[in-house]
Parts: sequence; structure tokens; C-alpha cells
Amino acid sequence: MCGIVGYVGEKDAAPLLIESLKRLEYRGYDSSGLAVLDGGRLEVRRRAGKIVNLERALMEDPVQAHVGIGHTRWATHGPSSDANAHPHTDCARSLAVVHNGIIENHARLRRELEQAGHVFTSSTDTEVIVHLIESLGDLPLEDAAARAVARLHGAFALALVSAREPDVIVAARNGGAPLIVASGAGGELLASDVSALLTYTRAVQILEDGEMAVLSPGRIRLRTFTGRALPARTVHVDWDANDAEKDGYPHFMLKEIHEQPRAIGMTMAPLIDLSREDGLRPDACLDAATLARARRLLLIGCGTSWHAALAAKYMIEALGRIPVEVDVASESRYRRPVLDGDTVVVAISQSGETADTLGAVRGARAAGAAVLAICNVAGSSLAREADAVVHTRSGPEIGVASTKAFTSQLAALAVLAVHLGRARGTLSAVEGRALVEALAEAPRLVRAALDTDKCVEGIARLIYESTSCLYLGRGINVPLALEGALKLKEISYIHAEGYAAGEMKHGPIALIDGTLPVVVLAPRDDLYDKMVGCIEEVKARYGVVIALATEGDDAIGERADHVIPCPAAPAIVQPMVLAVPLQLLAYHTAVLRHCDVDQPRNLAKSVTVE
Repeated sequence: MCGIVGYVGEKDAAPLLIESLKRLEYRGYDSSGLAVLDGGRLEVRRRAGKIVNLERALMEDPVQAHVGIGHTRWATHGPSSDANAHPHTDCARSLAVVHNGIIENHARLRRELEQAGHVFTSSTDTEVIVHLIESLGDLPLEDAAARAVARLHGAFALALVSAREPDVIVAARNGGAPLIVASGAGGELLASDVSALLTYTRAVQILEDGEMAVLSPGRIRLRTFTGRALPARTVHVDWDANDAEKDGYPHFMLKEIHEQPRAIGMTMAPLIDLSREDGLRPDACLDAATLARARRLLLIGCGTSWHAALAAKYMIEALGRIPVEVDVASESRYRRPVLDGDTVVVAISQSGETADTLGAVRGARAAGAAVLAICNVAGSSLAREADAVVHTRSGPEIGVASTKAFTSQLAALAVLAVHLGRARGTLSAVEGRALVEALAEAPRLVRAALDTDKCVEGIARLIYESTSCLYLGRGINVPLALEGALKLKEISYIHAEGYAAGEMKHGPIALIDGTLPVVVLAPRDDLYDKMVGCIEEVKARYGVVIALATEGDDAIGERADHVIPCPAAPAIVQPMVLAVPLQLLAYHTAVLRHCDVDQPRNLAKSVTVE
């Protein structure tokens, strides 16, 4: 959600800023722009739509400078337009700002500034920042920024340049919106996402809430809003720039679907140890004493991460024999859940910067609960705020619709379930080892599930003109039905609904006719016979059944209209296996509908505002 970049150094700033912004396109945006300092003159270029529009503007009216800031905007206040695109400038056009987040008191500040004579040219909340700084007079940019941010309410990350100080960028962070600084490319760099910097460096510094960075040639200085100097604190990012390339795939999403075997294996490797009796690495999640002491778990996440949490509830309650509650993070943070020192909160987030998840975590910590983060980004806000972290080690996920992050989360949560069972004494060492050995087969089985691609593509050709689709599952496959439906609606824009199969007759059965595709998750598991009965009910109403079934299941083949044969897998691995054809079905359907697979409309990769 929105992207910030900045550069001060020896190179021409505009091409470098454009290239960095392109690496943030996956986050979702509707306009882009940049501001550069050509000596003492501020030059701003901004355009609604894709970055290619900004590039055309720069070709028509080029700029050359060694200092600049850039932005991709995801609209919150005001529609996508040239006027609302960032950067925004003050009345004198000597200051420029780019901003992620929401200024909650912008309306009051705007009225105050307009009464003082300031003229606004956009409908954004962001523009108040530069006018507020302009109102402070001739203070140095660093000091004026510190005084201004003290008056801003909300979560924000921002970067500023001033024509009066043409070799300085000032950045500030408060709340969930991330900011990262680093040295590279013959200068100093700023970004809201590490992927923008991977071409130039993997050694970065991450700003905390209430902190500012001052970038000038050859120097990065950190301080608090109140002026206290901070030491440098470098984090090494283990991603490679090549991880953010397509490697010959037509879309990032397809590449990331195919990366899942490796991502799952990388995620589990630090958590298990087959040289030990139970196959587990001690204290790889939370320490065993905390797990043993817990009386309940609260799992929180948003979107796909919430679906992973729902699947984990089945695994953890079965193996750890401990009550598990699952919350959408945006609801959990406001409903005042009952939390105490005997509760472990498991917070799940691909980016580690999801505003609602961070808000829920802060509330949990204030209530005395221990927090375990399951996150893909080392050094993220969630990772830093949790008591312990399990990294999903998927590498950068560029496609907005999550794929490899989801299955890696399932893998991490499955291992957590085994750890809980061992810590609480509900699993013997022999039982624990058997589960770990089953999980060790997950990369191979997920790789085998990729062989469903051609079959799935053929089925996509049958449904891509549909207007709606129903997904049904039972048990742990209910969250998979929800996830399959989410993937289809995210990238193909077909309305889709995931449902517990046992609930079908309590409502959704009214939708079934001879045109409705019904995707049924029916592997040979403990609830197989129930799913066969569900298929019969759908067929009795002429529904079009697409069944995900275990290879060689003739009984399903006789009943369903179309079968996607999936590898037989242990129960603890089955969700990872079934996720693959569901992702492929959404992908191929979206391609046939000529949708923007990697950057679906209106969506953002990392939602850093409420």
C-alpha cells in the first residue's frame, strides 16, 4: 500500500527513483510521482495511473538532479488524479512531501491553515504536511519537520525535500507505515519496502515509531522526534535481487506458485531437527515453558493470513489439545478480547506491517499476553514487537494475491502445532516424530501438486465466463474453500464464496442451478463420505461440480463433472497440497479474462492503514 523512495548522491536521481518505484508496483497503487532538487529549484512530475505515464511525462519534460523523492499512491482521500498524486508542495513550491498512511486530524489542520491563507490544490490528507511546515517559517527542514510531525495524528511515514536545503532528505515514521534507509548506488537511499533497495544493498536500517532520518551525501543520521540522537543499527536482508524477478514466467504469481516447494522447505528447516528423538528443534517457536503454561491461544490475521489461522485452529486443537480462538485482526483490536498472561497470541502477517494486526498485537501485549509472530520479513514491525518470531522464509512475494506466503504460513503453523503437543504432553516423542517426518514430505507433495496445472487450465476455460462460483469444504478444508474463493475474486473479479459444506443446505443451496460452478474439496480424509454426500446434493440440483480429489478416486470421478486429481497426503500436509490447484484455478481464470494478475484493481500488498 503506497510506496516511498528517496535518493541523495552522485547519480542522476530521476532514473534511479523510477526504477525503485517499479520494484514497489506490486504493492498496489493508482498514481505516481517524484520531486527532485535541481540546484535550488524544485521540480515535480506526477501522473495518475501506472508508472509508464510518469515516465512519459519525464520524457516530455526531463529533469536532472542528484536529490529526489518518489511515490506510488493508493487512494485514501480523494480519487486517483494528477492533482492528488504525490509529491505535494507548499504555496511557495519550495517544499515537497511524499506520505504513506493517514493523517487523522487533517481536516482540522486544513481549516486552520486555510484560515491563515494557505491555498490547497488537492483533496488529500497529505498536503497539510507541507503547508504546516511552511507555516513554521525559516526553520531548518529537520527542525521544522520535527515540530510538524508532533502535531500529526495517525500512522504515517513521510519524506521531505526543500529547495532551501538541496542536498538533504528528511524522513519520519510513526505508526504502522514502514521506512528503511541504507547506503548504496553512490549515495544514501530511502524506501518503504526493502525490495526497492535490493539492487543496491542488503544492509539496511529500519526506522522505529517516533524516529526520523536525515539523509545527506555520505551520511545517514537517525534521531527521535524529540531530538535525541540514535546509533546506527544495520539489519542484513537475506533476499536476493533476483528473487524479485520473473525468471521467464509470464507473471510473478505463477512464479511464486511454483516456488512453494522451496519456500515450505526453507520455512520448516530451522524448526525441525530429525537427529532428535521427536524431530523438533527445541524452543524454535516459543520456549517450551511458555507453550506448556498457556491455557488458550488467540490466532489473528487479515485476509489470507486469517485463513491460515483458521486452518491452524484445526491442527493445534487436535495435536495440542488447547482451546484456540481465531480473530480477524481488524475486529480483535476493537472488540476487547479477554486476554491475560495465560494466553498466547499468534499474529500472522506476510509483510509484518499490517496495521490492524499490529494494533491487535499492541493490545495483546498491554494485556500481558505472550505474542508469537509468524512473518515473512525479518526486521518488520511485527517481528520487532513480538516475544518470538517464526520467519516463513518465502523470499519476496511480488504478486498481490498471496500464494507461497500462505503455504509457508501453513507449514510454520503445522510445526507449531507439533511443538505445542510435545510441550503440553499431548504427543509422545514417537508421535511427534511421525508428524515431523510427514511434514518433511510436504515440499515433494506440493511439487507433485504442481502437475495439476494442465488439468486446472482446462477447467478454467470452462468457468472463466461465469459470474459466480461456490467453494465447499469440511473440517480443515473449510479455510481452504475460503482461500480458494478469495483468490478467484481477487484476481479474476468473479464473485466467489467459500462455505462449510455442512452449511450448504442452510442457505447457499439456493444459488445452485445448472450454470453455477461448485468447487468441492474432497480428498480421502475422515470427512470423505460427508463430502460425497454433498456432491450428490449439488448434482441433484444440476450444479456443475469441480472436485479436488485424491488421485485414483473413481467414486468421485463418477459423480463430479470435472476432477482435479491431487496427490495423496498426510492430514497435516493436505492443506498445502490442496492450496496449489486452487491457486492455479484462480490464476488461469484471471489470465483468460485478461485481468492484471499481479496487480489486481483496488488491492494493495501490504495494508498499512486501517
